[in-house]
Amino acid sequence: MARPDHTVFLKRSFSRMDQLATPFLTGRRLCMQLARVVPYGTNGVVVELGAGPGVLAEPIRERLGPDARYLAIEIDPELVAHLRQHKPWLEAVEGDVADLDRILDDAGIDKVDAFVSTLPWAVFPQDLRMKVMGVIASRLVPDGVLSMIITWMALPKRVRDLRALLDAHFDEVVETATEWRNPPPARTFLCRRPLARPNSLDERDTRSAS
Repeated sequence: MARPDHTVFLKRSFSRMDQLATPFLTGRRLCMQLARVVPYGTNGVVVELGAGPGVLAEPIRERLGPDARYLAIEIDPELVAHLRQHKPWLEAVEGDVADLDRILDDAGIDKVDAFVSTLPWAVFPQDLRMKVMGVIASRLVPDGVLSMIITWMALPKRVRDLRALLDAHFDEVVETATEWRNPPPARTFLCRRPLARPNSLDERDTRSAS
């Protein structure tokens, strides 16, 4: 019997493929890998971008301290309703990641300890990626981290452009090994130490070559 998370996501993915990009939910192994960037027992602020039906919610929740705050942003209203019904402990917010600055302000959040994302970054237009990445880097605490998934379905040039953008906004970007058992196979980018002033592409290339 299908689990509620899987059923609602499959239904919405085929009707809103423009937003969700894939009919597949992130597998448990990759979810655990993404959640591990959240320090165990933290009482900080964790923001999930593109929460979907909430497959990351439990792995992240297991790592939170009693005073932590966990905000999950999802654009699809049916998925937000699903989150609120099945995970009432989760602070689910309906919104577009393009409005991330306003969403965080409305939630009374200034700084974030960890952003975790399963959004289809490789299919976003570059101007949207630049806008959202700038907000993420400016909102993270100095030792904060961004974790995101990249599937092998993504076009190589789009992945290269995304990697260049990450390198321009973070002092350290680590690409993990591919999780081949995930449908579809995917890896993660772990981005640490946000830069106060993003590098230009020329500065990034110089830094990478040094």
